[in-house]
Amino acid sequence: MTILDDFIAINANGIYCKYGDFYLDPQQPVQTAVISHAHADHAISGNKDVYCTQPTREFMHLRYHRSAAQVFNIAAYHQPFMIKDVKLTFVPAGHMLGSAMVLMEYEGASYLYTGDYKIQPDATCEPIEWVNADVLITETTFADPKIIHPDPVEEIKKLNGIKSNILLGAYGLGKSQRLVHMINEYAPQKKVLIHHKIMPINHIYERAGMILGKYQLYGRKMMKMQEEFVYIVPPFTFNSYIRATGVKRLFASGWKNLQVNKEDTLFISDHVDWNDILQAIDMVKPKQIWTLHGNGNYLKAHLGKDILVKLLN
Repeated sequence: MTILDDFIAINANGIYCKYGDFYLDPQQPVQTAVISHAHADHAISGNKDVYCTQPTREFMHLRYHRSAAQVFNIAAYHQPFMIKDVKLTFVPAGHMLGSAMVLMEYEGASYLYTGDYKIQPDATCEPIEWVNADVLITETTFADPKIIHPDPVEEIKKLNGIKSNILLGAYGLGKSQRLVHMINEYAPQKKVLIHHKIMPINHIYERAGMILGKYQLYGRKMMKMQEEFVYIVPPFTFNSYIRATGVKRLFASGWKNLQVNKEDTLFISDHVDWNDILQAIDMVKPKQIWTLHGNGNYLKAHLGKDILVKLLN
């Protein structure tokens, strides 16, 4: 078994595997794309042949309609498929509904592309599963020893101490559905209102068997009453309501720069932090680690000579 140093490489279109002639989450339209999940920075429109999970296909159709792809090739988790001479298998990534890590096997060596992944519990998506691989190709968005994500349950419980109506900003796909479920479970006296752009995404989740809990479509008259409403809105709406009165403004994210201020924070991340990445290494047991997104230097310094760390970006 030989690990091929050039098994994947980054070019103008994105992450390319020349041995299978396909791209992982391409940034420009390509002939053959393997899509890990449906967030827009990973799933663009205009690709010809797309390989993905069924929920990812539904989200892409919702966003892009006919331009989502020419042909969708749907694979279930743990159902191997071939692209030329490379064997691929989707493994649950725990990031959002339908998200997948991509296990690629070629000439006896295995390469696990994580895409975005999450270890924290989330009742609105398939929990992460682990497989062994010779190479772990991991995102390093928050791969910094100083970044440890707080307990999401404790974060959502902060809402219990806020008696006024709340305007809660969140990404519409993935984060909003997680918040609906968590509010119902840990702040059940709150009445959840949903922006109309988020509603069809909720319906895809529910058709897939995910139980979100109680929520209703936002109505303009509702927020004029103080009944502990939590109105979940996408970022563009949240930013347009910067002068909203009679509400507490919060933005749910793992990014510090998206928090409203230092006092009113809601740190809920859908990415791995430093400890999570170390856990992933323990579980996958790779011989090499290749890093994407963010800064892989902390990981390289931490592991030293124990495991080869290669920065791809």
